[in-house]
Amino acid sequence: MPLYHKLGDFPQKRHTQFEKPNGGFYYEQLFGTEGFHGHSSLSYHVHRPTQVKEILNSYSVEPKIAIGKNIKSLLFKGFELKPENDFLDSRKAMLVNKDCIIGLAAPKESLRNYFYKNADADEMLFIHKGKGKLRTMLGNIPFEYGDYLIIPRGIIYQIDFETEENRLFYVESYSPFYTPKRYKNQSGQHLEHSPFCERDFILPNELETHDEKGDFLIKIKKEGMIHEVVYATHPFDVVGWDGYNFPYGFSIHNFEPITGRVHQPPPVHQTFETATFVVCSFCPRLYDYHPKAIPAPYNHSNIDSDEVLYYVDGDFMSRNNIEQGHITLHPKGIPHGPAPGAMERSIGHKETHELAVMVDTFRPLMVTEEAMGLDDGQYYKSWTE
Repeated sequence: MPLYHKLGDFPQKRHTQFEKPNGGFYYEQLFGTEGFHGHSSLSYHVHRPTQVKEILNSYSVEPKIAIGKNIKSLLFKGFELKPENDFLDSRKAMLVNKDCIIGLAAPKESLRNYFYKNADADEMLFIHKGKGKLRTMLGNIPFEYGDYLIIPRGIIYQIDFETEENRLFYVESYSPFYTPKRYKNQSGQHLEHSPFCERDFILPNELETHDEKGDFLIKIKKEGMIHEVVYATHPFDVVGWDGYNFPYGFSIHNFEPITGRVHQPPPVHQTFETATFVVCSFCPRLYDYHPKAIPAPYNHSNIDSDEVLYYVDGDFMSRNNIEQGHITLHPKGIPHGPAPGAMERSIGHKETHELAVMVDTFRPLMVTEEAMGLDDGQYYKSWTE
């Protein structure tokens, strides 16, 4: 996150003594990326953050692949995914490659019985249904419908849901999430033509500081495994921190679409980027205003990327028979475009109210068994007249 933030108390100088009011010292931890080169934060803990009492079970959560080398356009009916009580159990990988995992989750209960840490991947959680609070070692973030939550790898967190019907679209990325470079200056500040700015970010607040000893279960995901690790102290024992590496939120409703006289290409909708894929937000917007404009997107070939669209809300002008929670996969190697009739019926329309999230990966995606359980079986034929 190229933005400085701070919470709580910390010494004026880094790597110096920070005494507790009643004697003793707080313990400093560098929470950094790319060794000592990337974005980092310095946090100060009541107890040593290194106290592991026990390692219990370890078990695989690697996705089971149904189609390893795919050429078929697919549609998955995401809302047919059955809700489950547990947060981690509810998370189902749909599409995967060496760079990311794209999945769905429908947790019914808050994550309170244990803590969770993804040691491999930064996480992007998109809140389709639900409301609550992301609770982390670096502070809490409220969330609601339409929010992206960006959680850097290594962050220990829990989630409180105020709702029972919760639907999440998520991406685990093995490279960090950033906002697009072309919307920022050399210092990282968002420029005037950016479709959002720093005011739109939802930053951590309400720092929880627990001075507790005991047995605290943390489930750590690493290399396709979940390791159940028992810490000797509460992981939310930070009294203060500052830096550039922390979780944050951003509402899709604060994305300001860029429009033009003729149809604009998908990069104008870009919201996040990594080294291996991009994330775009398709939001309500005015259509193109050239007198001969065709509002529907033009046919295009997927030569260099697989395209994933997660449909959130509204009327999806370019497709037929699309509903909330559907996911479409348009793989590299074959062209795709508007459904038959969509181009013609778009002419003359002035605006769209669709809401969707797109993930374009630079490497092909494999399809999991979980995804095939939601497959409609017919989508790849939907362009046939």
